[in-house]
Amino acid sequence: MTVSPCAPEDVPELLRSAAALFAEDGGRRDPFMDTGWPAREGHAYYAGLVQDPACLCLLAGDGHLVGRLRRPDPLRPGAVTAVLESMRVGPAHRRTGVGAELVAAFLSWAEENGANEITVQAYTANEDALAFYRAQGFEPFSLTLRHRNGWLSTVDGAH
Repeated sequence: MTVSPCAPEDVPELLRSAAALFAEDGGRRDPFMDTGWPAREGHAYYAGLVQDPACLCLLAGDGHLVGRLRRPDPLRPGAVTAVLESMRVGPAHRRTGVGAELVAAFLSWAEENGANEITVQAYTANEDALAFYRAQGFEPFSLTLRHRNGWLSTVDGAH
């Protein structure tokens, strides 16, 4: 499988993969995920990423990876962070090494761009993704906890 950088003419393919990720992952695990966003706004968003030198957009088969360099944070001025924003490997190519190839290309790009911290987020319910990222050298760093009932309108007497 060949991992290749996205060119402007590849945006529709990138968008198809990203839309599938929204449906397969976020749509199943996050009740607030707007799975229609890629169809409405995705083309402009991904076209912008493909042109942005601080972003990396890769294709492999029917999958993708989107990475970006995060702007310096004044609270952590020594951290140059590369964020693996989005990644999907199509069902036919899972467990074949394609995901590892995508991550390896991202890690190389991050190093070339001076990153000294690399992050990715995954739903805690997506055990396959967590196992995959751990196998690629990622380890837990922070954890976001969410109240099981979401936002409670009765907090502090508000209705």
